[in-house]
Amino acid sequence: MIKYLTALAAAAAVSLPLAAAAQMDRTPAPEGANVYIITPSDGERVTSPVTVRFGANNVGVAPSGVDHENTGHHHLLVDTGLPNLNSPIPADDNHIHFGGGQTQTTIDLEPGEHTLRLLMGDARHVPHDPPIASATITITVAE
Repeated sequence: MIKYLTALAAAAAVSLPLAAAAQMDRTPAPEGANVYIITPSDGERVTSPVTVRFGANNVGVAPSGVDHENTGHHHLLVDTGLPNLNSPIPADDNHIHFGGGQTQTTIDLEPGEHTLRLLMGDARHVPHDPPIASATITITVAE
């Protein structure tokens, strides 16, 4: 608890100029880079667990922490919009990280409608500039 409070205090001490500098530190996106969801398709009715396959054009896939030019790794956004593009992508149930360089996953989803979107992050989990994000797809998980 104390470490957590200390981290919060340190984060609160960050000044606006430092926050602006972090924005300038984003990795440039390779020209023509894009990511997309191969499966499932937009509008598809599926059963859980759902296998999601990721595609990428004009950008390499590398594990997090590996800082090679024109690479990044996938993050699957589930039922959420884009996060703050000037900070590392959160890691929670709505922002799933694939820091090992994975290009597919199987996830459990409750019955109902869900949105899925990919967002590429650099070696530090920060979105590229401009962000490399897929279109949002909507799927329905059957009961």
